[in-house]
Amino acid sequence: MDFININKKIYDGDNFLKLSDLRYLPRWIVLLIDIFLVLISAFVSYFIIDNLDVTPYTYFSFPLKILIILGVNIVFMAWFRTYSGIIRHSTFVDLWKIFITCFFACFTLVIASYFTFIFFGQKLFLIPILFINFALSFSLLFVFRLVVKEFFQIIRDVKNDKQRTKVVILEIDESSVAIARVIMGNPNLPYCVQGFVTARKDSNSARLLGKRIITKAELEKKSKKELGIDGVIIIKELISDSELQNWVSLFLEKDLKVFKSPSLQKFRSSDLKHAIESLQIEDLLNRRPIKIDNFAINPRHSGKNILVTGGAGSIGSEIVRQVAKLNPDLIVVLDQAETPLYEIELEMLHEFPDINFEFILADISNKYRIEPIFQKFNFSMVYHAAAYKHVPLVEKNPHEAILVNVLGTKNLSKLASDYNVNRFVMISTDKAVNPTNVMGASKRVAELYVQSLQNIEGNTTKFITTRFGNVLGSNGSVIPYFKKQIEAGGPITVTHKDIVRYFMTIQEACELVLQAGTMGKGGEIFVFDMGNPVKIVELAKRMIRLSGLKLNEDIEIVFTGLRPGEKLYEELLSDGSKTLPTHHNSILISKDPTADFHEITKLTNLITKAALRQDKVEIVIILKKIVPEFKSQNSVYQKLD
Repeated sequence: MDFININKKIYDGDNFLKLSDLRYLPRWIVLLIDIFLVLISAFVSYFIIDNLDVTPYTYFSFPLKILIILGVNIVFMAWFRTYSGIIRHSTFVDLWKIFITCFFACFTLVIASYFTFIFFGQKLFLIPILFINFALSFSLLFVFRLVVKEFFQIIRDVKNDKQRTKVVILEIDESSVAIARVIMGNPNLPYCVQGFVTARKDSNSARLLGKRIITKAELEKKSKKELGIDGVIIIKELISDSELQNWVSLFLEKDLKVFKSPSLQKFRSSDLKHAIESLQIEDLLNRRPIKIDNFAINPRHSGKNILVTGGAGSIGSEIVRQVAKLNPDLIVVLDQAETPLYEIELEMLHEFPDINFEFILADISNKYRIEPIFQKFNFSMVYHAAAYKHVPLVEKNPHEAILVNVLGTKNLSKLASDYNVNRFVMISTDKAVNPTNVMGASKRVAELYVQSLQNIEGNTTKFITTRFGNVLGSNGSVIPYFKKQIEAGGPITVTHKDIVRYFMTIQEACELVLQAGTMGKGGEIFVFDMGNPVKIVELAKRMIRLSGLKLNEDIEIVFTGLRPGEKLYEELLSDGSKTLPTHHNSILISKDPTADFHEITKLTNLITKAALRQDKVEIVIILKKIVPEFKSQNSVYQKLD
C-alpha cells in the first residue's frame, strides 16, 4: 500500500479539504501507533500507582515489565488483527476487537503474575496496575480511532457541503424528521440538510436535530441568499393538494429548487440515490389516489381472455399492465404500430412471465383480419383503445379518422356482439362533446354506434363507453412537448393565452376505465371527474420555474394561434345532457341522446364509402348530419356549417 505523501501542503482551505482523499495508513504504521498507545498506558498506570504510595514489587525490573506488557499486547493484536481495519471507517466490530485484545492481554498478565508468585514467591505485576492498564489501553485505542473517524467525517462533511445542494425539509412531523435523519446519515446523497420549514408559528427559536427551523413568515420575508439554502424537500403524501400548491408557489417565488421524497417506508426500499427527485409539473396536477373496487374488478378478469386494441399506445399499454395484475388466462394485445407493439411485448414478457400473451399486428378497419381473432379466442372483455386522436392531423386527413375511429370501432363492437363477448369497453374523449373538429366528431359517431348495439335483437354483450380528457404523459400530450422545448432552450409555444384543458394521469384514467367497465350494465357513457381545468399558459409558466429558469430572461412563451379544429376549452357533457351518480364518486353516467341501430348503420356505411373515396368534404357533411352539434372551428370546413 502506498505511503502518505507527508510533503503535501495543507495550509489553505482547499488543500485542507483534500485530507479526506489521503490514502489509508499502512497496517504496520497502525500497529506501531497502537503499540505506542499501549506503552503510554503502561507508563501512566505505574505513575498512578506511584502517586498512590503503593510500594511496587522490585524483584523484576521495570523495563522487563514494560517489555512483557508490550509483548503480550502485540501477540493478541496480531491474533485479533486490530490493526487491519481502516481507521476512518471504524465500526463496532473494530471496537470489539480492541476490547477482547485488551481483555485477553490483561487476563494473560494476571495469570502470569500468579505463576511468578508460585515459582518465585513474588507476583510479576500488581493486579491494580494491570486493571488500570487495561482500562487505559482500551480507552486510548478506542479514542484514537474515534478521533480519526470523526476528524475525517468532519472533513468529508465540509467537503461534501460544498458539492451538495443545501435543502430544508418541509414540516417538522415524525416523517419529515425521519427523512432528514436518513439524508444526514447517508453521505452519498447529494443533499445537505440545513433545517426545516414549517407554517407553525411556535417554532421560531427552536432547533431540531441540531438544525434551525424556518417559519413560513421568515421564508416570505427573506431572500434565497439570506436563507442560505438552495432548495426544499417535500413529502407529497403528507400534505393536501391546496397546501402543496401554496408551498410550491412560495418556493418558486424564492427561486428555490423543489424536490419530492417518498414516505420513509418507500424511501428505505428504493434506491437512495434516486429516491429524491425534482418535483415535476405532473405532481402538481395529480389528484389524490382513487379507490378502486378490486372485489368487483378481479372476477371480471381473473382466468378470462382479454383483448386490448391499441395496446401499444399510451392508454392501451397501461390497461394491459393493469389487467396483467389481475391474473387473466390470456391477454391479446393488438396494434398496427409494429415498433411500439414489439416494445410492449418485451416489457410484458419481462414483467409478467407467468401471464399468457398474444401480440397481434393488425388493422382494426380490416374486418377479415379481425374476425379470425374473435373466432380463435373466446374473449370475455374487450378494451377498445385504438384510435386516431391528433386533432390537426385528423383535420387534414378525415378519411383516416373514419376508417379507424368509425369503421374500426364498428368492426370490433359488432364482432363482440356476434361472438357473445361479455363486455365491450370503448375509450372515448371529451372532444366528442360538442365537437369542433373531425377527430371529436368521429369519436362521437363511434359512441353512437356502440350504444346502438346494446338493444339489438339477440345481443348479450354489455357495451360501455368511457369519456375523459387529456392524460398526463400520453403520446402527443402537451407536457412532454413543453419539456422538450424547455430542454432545447425554448421558446415554449402555446396556441392561445386563454386555452384550458382537463388533465388526468394515465394510471388513474385506466383504473377508472376498469372500474367503469365492471360496473356498467350496458349502453352507458361514463364520464370521469377530471378535477378543475388547467390554463395551459400557467402550466407552461410553472414548468419553466420548476426547471430553475426565469420567464422572459432564460426562456420565452410564444402564442401561435389556435390550430385547425382546436377550441379554447373542452367539455365532458354535451348541451342539455344530464348525469346520474354511481357508487364511485369519480364516475358519473352521462345521459346523452342515442341513435337507432339501423339508422346509424346506414349513415356509417355511407361515410365509410366517402372515406374510401377520400372525399373530405363529403365526409364532413355526413359527420355534421350524424352529429348536429359538430360546429367546425379554425377549419376549412367552417363553410359547411
